Amino acid sequence: MNIVVETKVGKKRIIVIPKTIAEAVKISEGQRVRIMAAENKIVIEPVRDAVWLALYGRKIGKILPEEVEEESLREQEKLSG
Repeated sequence: MNIVVETKVGKKRIIVIPKTIAEAVKISEGQRVRIMAAENKIVIEPVRDAVWLALYGRKIGKILPEEVEEESLREQEKLSG
């Protein structure tokens, strides 16, 4: 996905992320972003929290609630034993 949009740097070096770009990378008002300088480019990427990753992130495995509970009980036994 390559979307190119030009925008202007405002007072205090404020940059408004155009709606089409924000929607394409799924960022919204109030969300944290990471800003990096890479060679002669500025890279802005969303910071994903655990909730976002659970809802929208790439799924790499499947675990049932029962399996989580069993593992929790085993770990609690280790700590109390």
